[in-house]
Amino acid sequence: MRSFLDFEQPIAELESKIEELRHLPGAADINIADEVAKLQGKAERLLRQTYARLTPWQKVQVARHPERPHLSDYLAALVTDFTPLAGDRTFAEDRAIIGGLGRFRGTPVMVMGQEKGADTESRVRHNFGMARPEGYRKARRLMELADRFGLPILTMVDTAGAYPGIGAEERGQAEAIARAIEAGLAVGVPFVSVIIGEGGSGGAIALATANRVLMLEHAVYSVISPEGCASILWRSAENAQEAAEALKLTAQDLLRLGVADAIIPEPLGGAHRDRAATVAAVGDAIATAFQGLEGLDAASLRLRRREKFLAIGQSAA
Repeated sequence: MRSFLDFEQPIAELESKIEELRHLPGAADINIADEVAKLQGKAERLLRQTYARLTPWQKVQVARHPERPHLSDYLAALVTDFTPLAGDRTFAEDRAIIGGLGRFRGTPVMVMGQEKGADTESRVRHNFGMARPEGYRKARRLMELADRFGLPILTMVDTAGAYPGIGAEERGQAEAIARAIEAGLAVGVPFVSVIIGEGGSGGAIALATANRVLMLEHAVYSVISPEGCASILWRSAENAQEAAEALKLTAQDLLRLGVADAIIPEPLGGAHRDRAATVAAVGDAIATAFQGLEGLDAASLRLRRREKFLAIGQSAA
């Protein structure tokens, strides 16, 4: 059964009626096929109208949709010969971040990202995509390994943020994130990052200090979650919708501000309605991004990355 968001309830009702009609036995005085076709047309028009005017808060909901493709889906479809590399060589393995060696369309790459999980068991195993310090230290280790062997880096970001637990803070969460950001800015290899769902706070940017930052159409990327922002400014998470408006967290806002370099279109109704098409579109966008970095030496890649981040926001000033 497909999961529907709150604002999709009119669409859900229409699609439910369509399913009911499809299971009815035929009748002489009713042309069920024609009625189903009419309702399908109406549902598609409503879906198109709804997604053409999504608010920032509604985009947050779409970005968090449990049926969106996750990192594991992209790895399975886009990366061959994937060999996971585990551990930070300091404390432990963090399953919230999956990373390793593989081939993207025949080219050896270092690929990593947050995995939220698709069901209760996997979500708990991957800690809902919220990494602890050892996850970011692993990411740093893999970036430095890729730099040493001249391998392009591909990251996929999908996290509500770094894990805020006491143990994580005791083990140096902020320092681990800062070191991962530093490593990403320092590597001398092509680096492409894709925000595939939710990009939350430093936990997201730790994997996104790339030459090219791509975002799916309904993905979000922000310094803090709308609920967290509302809790600080209004002392209530109930103001999350207002916070989402103010944060400028949509792909369209971030493209204008220079944070994102390109937007990858999603199927009508969001990535969760056609996962295969979404994964294919992301693969094509990644290939295009890497092509634009071919032939650049290490110094040029570092310089372009530095200039990109220093210029953020200036174009909209």
